[in-house]
Amino acid sequence: MKRGYIVIDQSLCKGCGLCVEVCPHQLIDFSDKLNIRGYFPAEFKGGEGNPEGCTGCTLCGIVCPEVAIEVYRG
Repeated sequence: MKRGYIVIDQSLCKGCGLCVEVCPHQLIDFSDKLNIRGYFPAEFKGGEGNPEGCTGCTLCGIVCPEVAIEVYRG
C-alpha cells in the first residue's frame, strides 16, 4: 500500500476542523499552540512510527476551505 504525508501551512489554517473530521485514520488533530492569526491550527500527527499511516487519500486537502494542506504520495 502506498504511503503518503501531508504538509499543513499553519499560518493559513483557521482551525475549522474539517480535515480532522474527514481523515480516515485520525492522523490530524489540533495544535496546542496558536498560529500568527490567533487560531489553533490543524497538525499532522501521522508519521513513520504509525502502521496505519497516511495513504495520501487527499480528503483533507479537498475539504480545506483555506487551501492550507498539500498532500504527497510516497
